Amino acid sequence: MSKDTGQERTEQATPKKLLESRDKGQVPRSKELNSMTLLMASAGGFLLMGESMLLGLSEVLKKGLSLKNAQEINADGIVRILGETALDCLLLFTPLFVLLVVVTMLTPLGLGGWSFSLKAISFKLEKLDPIKGLGRVFALKGLVELVKVLAKFLLVAAVSGYIIWSLIDELITLGDQSVQVALAHVASLCGWTFLASSSVLIIIAALDAPFQLWQHNKELKMTKQEVKDENKDTDGRPEVKGRIRALQQELSQRRMMESVPDADVIITNPTHYAVALKYDQFDMKAPVVVAKGADFIAYQIRTVAEQNNVTIVSAPPLARAIFASTEIDQEIPGGLYVAVATVLSYVFQLKVSLNNGDIPPDSPNDFPIPEELRDVLKPDDEDSIH
Repeated sequence: MSKDTGQERTEQATPKKLLESRDKGQVPRSKELNSMTLLMASAGGFLLMGESMLLGLSEVLKKGLSLKNAQEINADGIVRILGETALDCLLLFTPLFVLLVVVTMLTPLGLGGWSFSLKAISFKLEKLDPIKGLGRVFALKGLVELVKVLAKFLLVAAVSGYIIWSLIDELITLGDQSVQVALAHVASLCGWTFLASSSVLIIIAALDAPFQLWQHNKELKMTKQEVKDENKDTDGRPEVKGRIRALQQELSQRRMMESVPDADVIITNPTHYAVALKYDQFDMKAPVVVAKGADFIAYQIRTVAEQNNVTIVSAPPLARAIFASTEIDQEIPGGLYVAVATVLSYVFQLKVSLNNGDIPPDSPNDFPIPEELRDVLKPDDEDSIH
């Protein structure tokens, strides 16, 4: 595809371009949305589990500082105590960690979905180019990131400062409470303060997510020439498609000719058309056209039939009617049942007479064909069928 044709990128990315960009790890992502959901989940988790975690930590601290005898004050005893303390702390915080992992995994589904690509993390020397690095910093995307960082800092600082100032009296009275009550109070205050501070990020995330979608779509836009080139690569060039069609026709004709030896009868025009019929009274509701053709293909069908001793019956009106009304591997129309049954009856009688050495029956010449199917192909049309 052309990289720089001087054309404006005005066309939306094609499905192929979107898939290729996804394979490269280029999907819309909002860091602010990820940060907001993670912090909100942390605040919610602390509100639900903060009291039990703080009380549990106090018990772990008591246990760690309460040495039963002097034998524990040695290297092995201290290592054992540290290991038990670390395990207790890990068990206390495991529910919160699991919550954060789940939220981290689910958040990308809201914008761009999951995407893993080794191409995105591959090493590229161009990433070390300081000129391009400065270009990215001072580009629109870099300026937007700077504005977001400043906005987050100012909003969170302002809200946090206001909350702490409004709770100053409660914070002072914590010293007059028992340890258990104070810890529960601290957990509640910290949880609600954390939740309120994190809620400020909803505003930034609500602005950043649409911007990231717009920026992503803008970066993937294509020029009209790129779309044309991709369509050619996808659909194939006319000469290639023509060659493919020719090969398909050749394979189809070859398969059709392989079905002629299994036919029960070949009905001809006698020279311009030939249709091969097969009928199995146990497996088929009606005779099926297994091969048909005009002119040279009709000649080939007759030749293969003669080589394989397939009966050939000359019935011009019936041959034209079947040729025009029925495709290969299709059953003949109901209006031709009687006419075709007459031909198949003749073929059966002919085989019996040849096997018994009797006089062969006369070839039928009266074929009842409905008016709507009669002479669908006029004799004048024969020269135009190839």
